[in-house]
Amino acid sequence: MLRFASLVSALFCSAAAAAPVVLSDIKGYGFDDNRQLQPFSVLVFDDESGKVIARGDAALTKKYATAKQQAGKGATVLPGLIDGHGHVLGLGQNLAQAELRGSSSEQEAVARVARFAAENKDAPWIIGRGWNQVLWPSKQFPSHASLDEAISDKPVYLKRIDAHAGWANSKALALAGISKDTLDPPGGEIVRDSKGNPTGVLIDNAMTLLEQHIPDADNAAKIRALQAAFKHLLALGITSVHDAGVDTDVVKLYQQLAAEHKLPLRIYPMLSARDPQLPAWLEAGIIDDPTDFLDIRSVKIYGDGALGSRGAALIEPYSDKPEQKGLLVTQPDQLTQIMQMTIDAGFQTNVHAIGDLANRLVLDRFEKLVPENKRAQSRHRIEHAQIVSPKDIPRFASLHVLPAMQAVHATSDKNMAGDRLGVARLRGAYAWRSFIDQGSIIVGGSDFPVELANVFHGLHASVTRQDHDNQPTGGWLPEQRLTLTEALRSFTVDAAYGAFQEHSMGTLMPGSWADFIMIDRDIFNIAPEQLWQVEVEQTYVNGKQRFKRGTE
Repeated sequence: MLRFASLVSALFCSAAAAAPVVLSDIKGYGFDDNRQLQPFSVLVFDDESGKVIARGDAALTKKYATAKQQAGKGATVLPGLIDGHGHVLGLGQNLAQAELRGSSSEQEAVARVARFAAENKDAPWIIGRGWNQVLWPSKQFPSHASLDEAISDKPVYLKRIDAHAGWANSKALALAGISKDTLDPPGGEIVRDSKGNPTGVLIDNAMTLLEQHIPDADNAAKIRALQAAFKHLLALGITSVHDAGVDTDVVKLYQQLAAEHKLPLRIYPMLSARDPQLPAWLEAGIIDDPTDFLDIRSVKIYGDGALGSRGAALIEPYSDKPEQKGLLVTQPDQLTQIMQMTIDAGFQTNVHAIGDLANRLVLDRFEKLVPENKRAQSRHRIEHAQIVSPKDIPRFASLHVLPAMQAVHATSDKNMAGDRLGVARLRGAYAWRSFIDQGSIIVGGSDFPVELANVFHGLHASVTRQDHDNQPTGGWLPEQRLTLTEALRSFTVDAAYGAFQEHSMGTLMPGSWADFIMIDRDIFNIAPEQLWQVEVEQTYVNGKQRFKRGTE
């Protein structure tokens, strides 16, 4: 009994000693219970419990006069940013691979790969990512020939920027046994020349033919990649990520890091529908972490490919390639089966759908498989919802399906989307305003490392519909612009809603986690064109500083 009393006494003294922190002289912006923007100049939080205690004006400094005082020095404070669709391991690995983003031609991409290979002579494979043939003068897919000229003694494999196509040299194709006689797998394409020989480009499910031969990274390497990604994300003010499609190995690494208190930001992993162990996860049931560092209750299912590689599944043929309609990565019967299994288990079902056909197929299944009285509470999602038939957009609202969209995809795709789709289909493409106006809640994200993991780029794209050179004048499809408040919601409280977490993060309401960032300018008092230039000065998770610029 004495031992128990001593323990209680120690806990009480510890709690009593945990004085709140008063952060004053700030330009704070949060949201209330109705998702309305609320400014404040003082934030009070407990860095022991990690919770917000109060927010308001200077009167709070008097109320908490004995608390620890922290001067904000006029900084702008926002809720911690939430990226509603990213790939954390992929980001970490990408940071240690050949970077091809922004390469202006096939030749420049090859030159970058050659430099990377020269700097990594011990690497058994040369791996990279980021090429985008749409930005090259030829606008044509690359071939193994150019890679072979630079590197022929070891395999090279380079993912397209959207990870829906891969580019390999002859050595890699040979190791994978991919030849003229290899058949295209369902939902995939081996791009071939006029004689039927593989060119080196593999699309969607055909990528697996090669990727299965790349040596797997061990757990230690994966943890290093995850930690590199964590550091990168925190420096950008991201305090929570919805990790879109992770296998059992990665989930277990997350669980290990969480158990060791080594998760510095919050992870909402979507279990991959491709994981053979998915049925076991579903049978085990939802894992609701009271700390919200690792809530496991969703599944990522793959519907179609991507627009840039013409893998997005369309109702009508591509305008710039009439013989193609895209690819269904998961065939309709299998899609129904996996969605049914996930829905029946009570898990949130998040389906990748970019093309209008894929979106329609997924909506049809949600309508058939989800009982009407469970639609709102289930918060099922369509990841990307990028090209939707205008008559299907209202179905998102009526079926209570959340569009999880990435604003930067519009400004990245604007140079080729019209060519791929034609004018008429653009009416339902990247249609954020149409969704917002009908009452849909948009889960904002970036899809890193497809795009850069910078939420301020997403805010800028949402508000201006322009690239960083302020092009096109007036914005691309400007009628679909969002207000800054709507855009910020999509990356805070609305993204939290997409993970059943809106009462614990994304608002800075009293009782929520003290996840917040301090930035270098007031986003509500600058020209919208400057939004992408905003820099994060400090990042706090659970009231603990996790990043400070200049001390990295």
